[in-house]
Amino acid sequence: MIEYEFPLNEKVRTLLRLEDLFAHAEHFIMRDQGEDHHVALLTLFEILEVISRADLKSELLQELERQKRTLSGLHNNPEISEIALESVLAEIEGASADMLAMTGKIGQHMRENEWLMGIKQRTSIPGGACEFDLPSYHYWQCQDAALRRKNLQMWLAPFLPLYAGLKIVLRLLRESGKVFHFTAHQGIFQQMQGGRTAQMLRVSLSGDLACMPEVGANKYAINIRFISANYAAKSTLFEQDVPFDLTFCSLLS
Repeated sequence: MIEYEFPLNEKVRTLLRLEDLFAHAEHFIMRDQGEDHHVALLTLFEILEVISRADLKSELLQELERQKRTLSGLHNNPEISEIALESVLAEIEGASADMLAMTGKIGQHMRENEWLMGIKQRTSIPGGACEFDLPSYHYWQCQDAALRRKNLQMWLAPFLPLYAGLKIVLRLLRESGKVFHFTAHQGIFQQMQGGRTAQMLRVSLSGDLACMPEVGANKYAINIRFISANYAAKSTLFEQDVPFDLTFCSLLS
């Protein structure tokens, strides 16, 4: 099965973007080649850009507090494991405390580093990070992998409390989902919302089907078109019946 996630508001969209960027950063930091660490640094610049556009710390703290209040109301519910509930609440409290301990403007440690900002400015130009443009950066890339990794982890570390917080929010969002099985006849599916609200949709279908979903949703209806996996031509409708699972995800409130 291949799973696709479609955020239905800007907050969830931002969290998913950051989750993807943090995962890429951690992956490439742990590798050894200079080219891998170049990608890791570019990813850190992207994280900085995304975080700079939103009051992410405040939004995450508010959401975690809201989830904590809601989950706390589930104590003594016979259908809920008290051990699991306490574990989640402790995780939320720990992540909130770590974010509250963050001081200053998020990402300021990178903005105040003239060397990093010089690289960031050059990498916005196609091919702008060549060794003749940035000899000091070329020198850094030629250093031992352990040194480069230590630097990258140091630049990543101040962002990690946000990463921990957003991972909790997204996990709770995904776990909230209720799965329905549908079939898109001739590649097209539509369903009226009927008062149902969701913050994210997850579409799962067999990897044997050479198509992918395009989702459009508003408060009235959900529309899904399955597009043929044709990488060389204009996108076309996959005119076959497509069985798929649709999950409606919405945080507890």
